[in-house]
Amino acid sequence: MRIAFAAPTVKTAGTLVVAVTDEKRLSASAAAVDEATGGAVGRAIAGSRFTGKRGQLLEILAPAGIDSPRVLLLGLGKPTEITGLELENAGGKLVGQLNAVGETSASIAVDTVEGTAIAAVDMAAHIAFGARLRSYRFDKYKTKEGADKKLSLGDLTFHVKEPKKAQKRYDALSAIVDGVFLTRDVVSEPANVIFPESFVERARKLEKLGVRITVLGEKEMRKLGMGALLGVGQGSTRESQLLVMEWHGSGRPQDAKKGDGKKARTKAGHGEAPLCFVGKGVCFDTGGISIKPAGGMEDMKWDMGGAGTVLGLMHALASRKARVGVVGICGLVENMPDGNAQRPGDVVTSASGQTIEVINTDAEGRLVLADALWYAQETYRPRMIVDLATLTGAIIVSLGKEHAGLFANDDSLADSLIAAGKAVGETVWRMPLGEAYDRMIDSDIADMKNVGSRYGGSITAAQFLQRFVNEGTPWAHLDIAGMAWSDKDKPTVPKGATAFGVRLLDRLVGEHYEK
Repeated sequence: MRIAFAAPTVKTAGTLVVAVTDEKRLSASAAAVDEATGGAVGRAIAGSRFTGKRGQLLEILAPAGIDSPRVLLLGLGKPTEITGLELENAGGKLVGQLNAVGETSASIAVDTVEGTAIAAVDMAAHIAFGARLRSYRFDKYKTKEGADKKLSLGDLTFHVKEPKKAQKRYDALSAIVDGVFLTRDVVSEPANVIFPESFVERARKLEKLGVRITVLGEKEMRKLGMGALLGVGQGSTRESQLLVMEWHGSGRPQDAKKGDGKKARTKAGHGEAPLCFVGKGVCFDTGGISIKPAGGMEDMKWDMGGAGTVLGLMHALASRKARVGVVGICGLVENMPDGNAQRPGDVVTSASGQTIEVINTDAEGRLVLADALWYAQETYRPRMIVDLATLTGAIIVSLGKEHAGLFANDDSLADSLIAAGKAVGETVWRMPLGEAYDRMIDSDIADMKNVGSRYGGSITAAQFLQRFVNEGTPWAHLDIAGMAWSDKDKPTVPKGATAFGVRLLDRLVGEHYEK
């Protein structure tokens, strides 16, 4: 979908969109249209339940007096409550409505709204941002779909004073959209298309943006003692991979300071230790020998949603030239049943040297993350680390599909993640950690087991991960099992892969770590 910004005009192509705030207060453009159409706007409002509340839409077909075949009234709600997030949701709803009626182009008049702190250029940029987020559709495998089911909207033009400023504001947001779309793409792909090695090939395209790519195969990981990650993938014919993506702030990779191998540390950007983001990348999860039920197993193509988010985040940060050093690490495996597959009861040794009794081979994501987290710390000594994973069904039981579960050893980091999530509409809810939960994963024959009892499953999974986090390293774990995929359309998120976490973590980096 093409998005453009232009000066205000009375001549527009396609649908004309004008704003109305709470209590039926017309914007300047809406009032002008009302006058030009002989009061059609006022009559339409009077004959409906439309009051200008946030998110309301009212369509006026073929009004006399103007060239546009359709006028769409957009409710913005109370001026004092207008936020960037609400404007993005409004943009998404507009796109949904325009596609539903088969519109191909539309013009949105954006005026200064008295009583709001957001300038018109910023309002236009946020509405455009939300519109583009909603425009995503994964349809590459649909070969016989009728035109009536395809997205029709091709052009959106925002008419606003100082269009060049609006364009500049939008361009900064557009880089984030590219990262979101990349995540949605890889998470939407079937497992015969996206597997560890092909995921890596998608990531290599980031090199054009200045991201350094390093890949560890099974031979390299075996030398580093990554028995936890390798154990998960040993039943698959696909080789497991550890993908490392480095963004050095300036876009020019710097050489790592070579120490004693695992102790090497990269100072990424501005002479400071980097931020680290680690993603679970189980490209397909059958459950292994502890095999899942057949019903719904096809959904396990998106069990690599955490890695997908890290990939999209790195794309977004590099695209907008974020002024900070960041490392993204993805543990990429397939969890398959096979004569060589890991068995319940096996004991594996992680890269940290800690031993793990594998009680359930379907609790595999934490094994992948254990070695990835350890590698991140031993290699980069990050100033903070956040991991993301579609880790447990238990978090969906706890929080539904409204919040991701947040676990953290650092209150400041947790508070920052909560605030960033609220700002972009990717909400998280902090869950507890504690010694009593930690004791639940003690093993009789190893340092720990990979599952606890049936109670507090998402918490014991987080406790397991915490055992691989060095004391003094700020760390947070986001369990996104309920958030990586949506069963229904939302204002800026079409049904399917959501890319949850890309916007959240981009906001976290921008507000708290960039210089």
